[in-house]
Amino acid sequence: MELPQLDWTLYWFMLPVALCVSTTATFSGIAGSAIFAPIFMVVFPILGPEYQFPSIAAAIGVALLTATFGLSSGVVGYFRRRLIDFRSAVPFILVAVPIGILGAVLLAALQEFEEVLRGSYALLTAVLAAVLFRRRRPGSDSPGAADQPALEARKTRTIVERDGTTYTFAVPRQGKGIIATSIGAFLTGLLGVGIGEAIMPQLARRNRVPIQVAAATSLFVVVLVVASASFTQVSALVAAGGLAAVPWNVVVYTVPAVIVGGQIGPRLQGKVSQRAVEIGIGCLFSMIGIAMAYIAIRNSFFT
Repeated sequence: MELPQLDWTLYWFMLPVALCVSTTATFSGIAGSAIFAPIFMVVFPILGPEYQFPSIAAAIGVALLTATFGLSSGVVGYFRRRLIDFRSAVPFILVAVPIGILGAVLLAALQEFEEVLRGSYALLTAVLAAVLFRRRRPGSDSPGAADQPALEARKTRTIVERDGTTYTFAVPRQGKGIIATSIGAFLTGLLGVGIGEAIMPQLARRNRVPIQVAAATSLFVVVLVVASASFTQVSALVAAGGLAAVPWNVVVYTVPAVIVGGQIGPRLQGKVSQRAVEIGIGCLFSMIGIAMAYIAIRNSFFT
């Protein structure tokens, strides 16, 4: 099969944009698709009809595909720093990957209900923004009196960073967090956002894993879920519309950029306040939610 005739210079501006998105995503431990999908669904239509993707499924599928390369690059960066706790990641992976694939399969059946999907995305980003804004109240970085005995009773695990820095912490448990993991994975497969925002708090906040190790381990889980969902969605697009259904003229700019950004993010980990990043992403999600809700309401009732 030959690639369709495309304007290969149309999306040149996505090279610097994707670099910034990937750096932010790998640094904070979230999926870059959470930012790419709104760019494709909200910003591109504003730029003009020639920039707009043919469907929400294409936007989310390309967002996940792009994020897979950036996250993979970030995982390599964290792996070189020896910060990934692979054993702690396994329970999350066993739950998240199959449910993420299920969400991706369901998107194909729901893509005709575009405004419902947009409305759902707006609601989801609003919830995520609220969670990010309220996360880590003063003193919450230290275990409370009720949590301390439970953490001390667990076996400990030690991660030694490449520079010799040692992190010792209680072995993380998923527990009731399996609900959050399942919801996050399903929403990632369906809408391209949710898994990183579900895993990172469980590791860093509930289990008190050091933030550097938590970000690295979260990213490792996220990349497997995103890659699985991406393969499922892109395969469905190609099966339904051939290679022309995938806007490759975007991918040629986003993929190289996110690979570079995936190397920058891990190097910034520990050098910038995690709380500042959370507030920044929370503000971004708030704006995304408002824009997505506006478009959904306008298209549903005023067109």
